[in-house]
Amino acid sequence: MGTSSSEHVDVPAYLTRLGLEQEPPSLDALFRLHAAHVERVPYEDFEVQLGRVTSLDPAVSFSRIVAGRGGYCYHLNGAFSALLRALGYQVTRHPSGAQLPGDPAGIHLNHLALTVTGLPETPEVGWLVDVGLGDGIHEPLPLREGEYKQGSLVFRIRASDVTPGGWRFDHDPQGSFVGMDFAPEAAVMADFAEKHVELSTSAESGFVRTLVLQRRDAEGVDSLRALTLSGLPGGKTVLESPAEWWTAIEDVFGVPRAGFTGEEQDKLWRQAVSQHERHTAGGSEASPSA
Repeated sequence: MGTSSSEHVDVPAYLTRLGLEQEPPSLDALFRLHAAHVERVPYEDFEVQLGRVTSLDPAVSFSRIVAGRGGYCYHLNGAFSALLRALGYQVTRHPSGAQLPGDPAGIHLNHLALTVTGLPETPEVGWLVDVGLGDGIHEPLPLREGEYKQGSLVFRIRASDVTPGGWRFDHDPQGSFVGMDFAPEAAVMADFAEKHVELSTSAESGFVRTLVLQRRDAEGVDSLRALTLSGLPGGKTVLESPAEWWTAIEDVFGVPRAGFTGEEQDKLWRQAVSQHERHTAGGSEASPSA
């Protein structure tokens, strides 16, 4: 796994993946970019499930995204921030911490958050821009204390209690995590390298324990955990055959089955079955933490 970082992305290819045309930086354009990213580029941990520790280089993450895949926060926010910079936005990466149920809040470096400043319409307002929260925000949120409703979910932005000068994002109670804090200072990709290896390899990591796919839209969230496909709002369905499972992965989340070898497809299916059986036997499908 490389820890060096390159910022080059092929802007036309990235925008094609998002279904957008290039336009100058603006608040409306930023909203379009963010919404398209969370709708089209899934939050997923397939590489971890296949036993691979991926590069944190945004250019490498970009290549995987353009090929029809996704990733988790380091990949998604790393690549998206490189795109925003290439388009002329003032974007900052921040050391952050996602808080799971039962865990303390803190800057655990299990999350990479982004902010955008200096927009022509709101030069005095910073914006939380985060395409790596899975079932998190659909559009950017202003860094002003308050509650914000997006579809079926309600979020809160407030000053952080754990990092001076930082901000706290409180998730909707329906969400997969409690909230996220981020510090005011800037981070570089190498800051997350040690935590990334832990999240990719530790038996305690939610990414290792449970195959997950999530896709946000304006109304809610589609999620796949092992064999369980769920919607928010909506119900749950257990996908009981490889054909049904892979059809959902392709049709709901846009991840092409052809992007995996036959051996990889079989491995992912077997692991999802094992995780589902463990869960139904009383184990835990732990939520990922970044």
